[in-house]
Amino acid sequence: MDDIENSEVNEELNEEINKNDVEKIKVLIETQKQEIEEKDDRIKRLIAEFENFKKRSSKERENLYNSIIGDIITSFLPIIDNLEKAVQTKTEDQEFKQGIELVLKQFKDVLESNGVKEIESVGQTFNPELHEAITSVQDDNLGVQEIKEEYRKGYMIGDKVIRHSLVVVAN
Repeated sequence: MDDIENSEVNEELNEEINKNDVEKIKVLIETQKQEIEEKDDRIKRLIAEFENFKKRSSKERENLYNSIIGDIITSFLPIIDNLEKAVQTKTEDQEFKQGIELVLKQFKDVLESNGVKEIESVGQTFNPELHEAITSVQDDNLGVQEIKEEYRKGYMIGDKVIRHSLVVVAN
């Protein structure tokens, strides 16, 4: 009988020990789940921060590129202005005029390939972000704030104006 009683006591002790171990293991598992969730959240935040950094860096690089190109192109704009005036000048030497037209076209092709666009002016509504008014005139044939003439072409890269158009505004 002693063996039976000892066996029952041993089983009860084993069950109690097992219950304690199971509780400890449950607590440990719950703690580890929380740690995993915290680390998972931290990883997601780091990934989001890195993506934002990449986007911000890309935008800064693009702005820097456009700024540098804009500075370089701005130095060439007076040359383009003079070539356009030369093309408009009347001459009897057509080969000379065609040569100037070709050089002007090459310059404009270079501008276009670098993302530079001419600002449309004549017939457009005056926009102080794109145009600079040098004078205004009364003209009943044109609408309010409509641009009548352009004295100097304006240019922009993307959304950035590198030179405003000099214009005459009606009414």
